[in-house]
Amino acid sequence: MNWFLITLLLCIAMVGAGLVVRSMMTGGPLLPALGQRPEKRLQVLEQTSVDGRRRLILIRRDNVEHLIMTGGPVDLVVETGIGATQPLRPRAIGSEADTRKEPVAFGRTRTASPPPAPAASPTAVAGE
Repeated sequence: MNWFLITLLLCIAMVGAGLVVRSMMTGGPLLPALGQRPEKRLQVLEQTSVDGRRRLILIRRDNVEHLIMTGGPVDLVVETGIGATQPLRPRAIGSEADTRKEPVAFGRTRTASPPPAPAASPTAVAGE
């Protein structure tokens, strides 16, 4: 029984020494479960279903809100850079208050052909 207690105490001391060495090397707490947790930078504010497959999700990252549509053939950032302190209010489309940027698609997208060149305007020939 005496050897059992000595072996148990030796194992506990080795585990404790390992924790101390790890905390000194990483600069973290002795036991990570008891240390301070970092502040959360990302949170889901709202989400709603658009149809059977797609969802609109409003997320906040570093006090900036982003509206994302997921579940379709590609995930789409509908609006980005929404200030978190702005109240949510409807805006008229096409007005000066409408400052939305074009949606940005992520993932595999179909490549569209470039727009056609504008038609040449008729020019008057001198002397006619």
